[in-house]
Amino acid sequence: MTMLKLDPSVKDYVWGGRRLIDEYGKRAPGGTIAETWELSCYPGSESVIQNGEYAGKTLSEYMDIAGRKVWGKNCAHLDHFPVLVKLIDAKGDLSIQVHPNDEYARLHGHNYGKSEMWYIIDAKEGAALCHGLNKKITKKEFKQRIKDGTLMEVLNRVPVKKGDVFFIGAGTIHSIGKGILLAEVQQSSNVTYRVFDYKRKDKDGKERKLHIKEALDVAKLEPEGERYQGVFSSFDCAYFTVDRKDTIDGDSDEITVTAGEDSFRHLLFTRGSGKIRNGSEEMEFKIGDSIFLPASSGEHVITGKFEVIITHVG
Repeated sequence: MTMLKLDPSVKDYVWGGRRLIDEYGKRAPGGTIAETWELSCYPGSESVIQNGEYAGKTLSEYMDIAGRKVWGKNCAHLDHFPVLVKLIDAKGDLSIQVHPNDEYARLHGHNYGKSEMWYIIDAKEGAALCHGLNKKITKKEFKQRIKDGTLMEVLNRVPVKKGDVFFIGAGTIHSIGKGILLAEVQQSSNVTYRVFDYKRKDKDGKERKLHIKEALDVAKLEPEGERYQGVFSSFDCAYFTVDRKDTIDGDSDEITVTAGEDSFRHLLFTRGSGKIRNGSEEMEFKIGDSIFLPASSGEHVITGKFEVIITHVG
């Protein structure tokens, strides 16, 4: 079997909405979804295989059976599966937060730090996000602004539109703004240091925990320059590579994705529908579907009208 269709781990937070339910067909125990973890081996939040002989098993359970070879040679030096892919629906503003690098994360009991890429699938008029700072500040000023609620004054606020891409490196202070629907590709980590949350309360009526000490340790407190661009065809960083293919606005209704010895390929369909074929094996897909192609599984011919985000390592 060369194509594993995945069910995501579903997360609902105070800022989540209904777009992943209404437009992407995701199932939720409640009435809203904030995130779906589409490709995940993160403990307690794993993707589950829908089809074939491994149906019902988590992605990690499948990998334990099939062996690390399904990760590919580019991942051979790693102890843990390296990538996590999400869909995120921000009906409200996310908290202002920052992530650590690998070194700091491991010193504090985590496998990886967290660098990530955002691909803006859709954005309402006037939507914006925060990406770093608009001026250099000291740790003392950073701490004081968190305390008195003026941190927003020094954040770099960036208006967004459909198709924009952002790299959020470890140490970059950031936040996704309301009205944004995006795909996120990141290191397989859930370590987040929240520095400001608008004094919102959770479902139990309590303000969510802040992580001021840790944020002071890892945050970059000066402008980093523009690290975003328009509609992309390929994005590469030290942790993963992401390609975007689009047959809806393109000239052809067919592409080929090859999962060679180097790395697995993960497909996340952000628009459209169609079929995937590998030899005699064929699978239909629709918007929102998440499919894992093991390393060395060969050429997969994808036909239809669709947009797909393809993630691999190296």
